[in-house]
Amino acid sequence: EVQLVESGGGLVQPGGSLTLNCTPSGITVHELAIGWFRQAPGKNREAVSCIATSQGAPYYADSVRGRFTIARDIAEHTVYLQMDRLTVEDTAVYYCAALKPALCTANDAMYDFWGQGTQVTVSS
Repeated sequence: EVQLVESGGGLVQPGGSLTLNCTPSGITVHELAIGWFRQAPGKNREAVSCIATSQGAPYYADSVRGRFTIARDIAEHTVYLQMDRLTVEDTAVYYCAALKPALCTANDAMYDFWGQGTQVTVSS
């Protein structure tokens, strides 16, 4: 059984940084596309970023490109989402999701496995 464990959410001031972690169990990271999604209150879930072994450059939503960085640590079986220059508009529950085969997509319906979500709050 594949499970995804997220960590790293919290409260941060505007302009600050947070790093989210996603660690799959039951399958290795390089077999999966790992995506990060977020859902703010009253809004639809949206794709934030995705990384996959079989693809070149990671995917980033326009709203986070240049501020967020996704990376994969094969040895630690973890995918990181480094979030810099956070704004109040980044406040949401962030979800890690996995898809096999490893092909990134922004369509959340395509993902097979989901983490429990971690709250990110950007507030002064």
